[in-house]
Amino acid sequence: MGRSRYLRAVHAGPAGGLDPEAPEALLECLTGVSERIGRQAVLIAMDDLSAIAVSRVAPMLHERFRIPHQPDNLPARVADKAELSRLCSRWDVPHPETVIPASGAEAAEAAWRLGLPVVAKWSRPWLLPSGADGLRSTTLVHTAAEARRLYERSAEAGSRLLLQRFLPAGPDTDWFFHGAFARGGRPLLAGSGRKELSWPVRTGLTAVGRWLPDPAVEAAALRLAERLGYQGILDLDFRRDEQGCFRLVDFNPRPGAQFRLFTDTAGLDVVQAMYLDLTGQRVPRPSGGPGRVFVAENYALLAAVRGGALPRRRTAGHVGGSVGPAAAGRPDGDGEQVPPVVAGLRTGPGRPREPDPETETEARPDHHGAAAGAQPAPADRPVRPGRGGGVETAWFAADDLLPFLAMLGAFLGRGAGKGVRVLRGVPAQGRRTARAVVRTPRQRGEQPAAAPPSAPASAPASGSASRPVPPEASAEPDELVTR
Repeated sequence: MGRSRYLRAVHAGPAGGLDPEAPEALLECLTGVSERIGRQAVLIAMDDLSAIAVSRVAPMLHERFRIPHQPDNLPARVADKAELSRLCSRWDVPHPETVIPASGAEAAEAAWRLGLPVVAKWSRPWLLPSGADGLRSTTLVHTAAEARRLYERSAEAGSRLLLQRFLPAGPDTDWFFHGAFARGGRPLLAGSGRKELSWPVRTGLTAVGRWLPDPAVEAAALRLAERLGYQGILDLDFRRDEQGCFRLVDFNPRPGAQFRLFTDTAGLDVVQAMYLDLTGQRVPRPSGGPGRVFVAENYALLAAVRGGALPRRRTAGHVGGSVGPAAAGRPDGDGEQVPPVVAGLRTGPGRPREPDPETETEARPDHHGAAAGAQPAPADRPVRPGRGGGVETAWFAADDLLPFLAMLGAFLGRGAGKGVRVLRGVPAQGRRTARAVVRTPRQRGEQPAAAPPSAPASAPASGSASRPVPPEASAEPDELVTR
């Protein structure tokens, strides 16, 4: 990104890195950035750590930056997995069945009850120590003993352990929602989409995604934003369960990596919509957009080779045909009916504007993801038209090739490095054997060996009411479950 010709300046982040639990260094850093810019600027956090830290110093930056109003430590609350589970339960937003164990024995029993494997998450992943062996923000736990051992590292992790029922992945299970919201949770631009490919396969980042309106996803996301009174940009992840219910699995209080997927035919995206709102300008009514495809070229290639072919382009008639509660118009503060903005269903005149290079400063990402851009001067120039129904690439742009070339060089360099390390570590005559060893775990997983009856850690994944309770099980397991 630093090589883009559209980036005017880069400001270094806090010395020693960003710590959301001690944001004083960020406050000092942003104060210096403000002095160099010389006027009030727009500040949009681009990652979870930045969003949490910025919200904690926002009251001291009110005169220097225009920042989305997020009181009561809101970004940290929604990024906290335990708090998110509680909010979903309170406001009837579907969420995977979640257990917050209070002991190692409860963790083992909960894993048994939920049905192995289970998903283990640390409530506040930003507190995880860097380089800690075996501590990841999300882990798939295969045995009750593994769940117990993970719980015993809670003090090292710095937050509570959550166990969630595992929702199997499939070709139509992973969905996401992006939105920009004004005060009170009023949507400016929003839409839902589906992951076509991800990397790592079916568990990781969006490699290929498609903007597809879905009333259930949109209704759940809009309800949550409205109840929170959320102002700013958010990125939500959903997974469809075996019964077809979309369950919220993650809340990111910042733009997602694929936010440019949600760009209307005039070129308006969620970051530009937020920029216009924070600077007191009218946000145009979005027009068109569903059917667009986002491709992260490096991840898409890996996912296509490892997990399947790239999806084919669909006809325009496939998208935008379903309109549900999320697309219904809603009254504004004066009682006037406001057209819906979800999934490109709002239509009307108006175009967003570009910053004037003579009078304004482009958006400036700092070293840790907080982007600052100067307040615009009054003007009414349109942005470059978007490509409704087209393809949005993460790296390639014909008028700005350096970021793509830098990514390509790094991608090929890492691939070559891994290949050399593999070849150096495996003798030529043993390469066929090594490939067979790599396949062995999958083969064993298809035909598991019989486990001793006294070992609950080897219990089958499919839950059953008649299976025996392990010796360390809690006497009242229902008290552990948060729905």
